[in-house]
Amino acid sequence: MQDTSKQYDAVVAKCRALFVNKMSDYGSAWRILRLPSLTDQIFIKAQRIRGLQQNSVRKVDEGEVSEFIGIINYCIMALIQLEKGVVDQPDLNTDEASELYDDKIAVTKQLMLDKNHDYGEAWRDMRVSSLTDLILQKLLRVKQIEDNAGKTIVSEGIDANYQDMINYAIFAMIHLNEAD
Repeated sequence: MQDTSKQYDAVVAKCRALFVNKMSDYGSAWRILRLPSLTDQIFIKAQRIRGLQQNSVRKVDEGEVSEFIGIINYCIMALIQLEKGVVDQPDLNTDEASELYDDKIAVTKQLMLDKNHDYGEAWRDMRVSSLTDLILQKLLRVKQIEDNAGKTIVSEGIDANYQDMINYAIFAMIHLNEAD
C-alpha cells in the first residue's frame, strides 16, 4: 500500500499542476458551472476514453491520460461547487482554489486508503477499460440523482460518486504509468 500512496500522490501532483496553471490562465471561471454542467463535462471525457479504448483510429492526437486528468480535475471542481455553491462571477484566486483542491483530494485519498484496506487493492487486478466503465456507471448514477433534485432513498450522495470517480481515474493513470 506504500507504493499506492506514492503513486497516488504523483498522479495528483500532475493533475494539481494543470489545475493551478489553468487557474492562472482562466481564473475561476468554472465557478459559474452548475453541477449538471460539470457532470456533463466529466461524461464527455469518460465517453472519449471509452471511444479511444474501442477504436483503432484516432483523429485527435490526445490519449487517455489527458482525459483522466480532466475527469479528476472536473470532479474536484464539482466537490468544491457542492461545498461552496454556484456563483455568478468568478470568486476564487489561485491560492484559495488550490487550498480547496488540496482539501478535497485529502478527503478523497483517505477514502481510497480506507477502501484499499478493506478490498485489498483489488483495483490492481482490474483493466483500465473496466475502470472507465465504472466511471461511466457512476456518472449515470450522478445524472439520475441530479434529475431527482439530489434526493436519494438508500444510496450514497453525489459527493461519494465524484470521489469514487477520482479514485478510479487515478487508478487508471497508475496502470497506464506502469504500462509505459
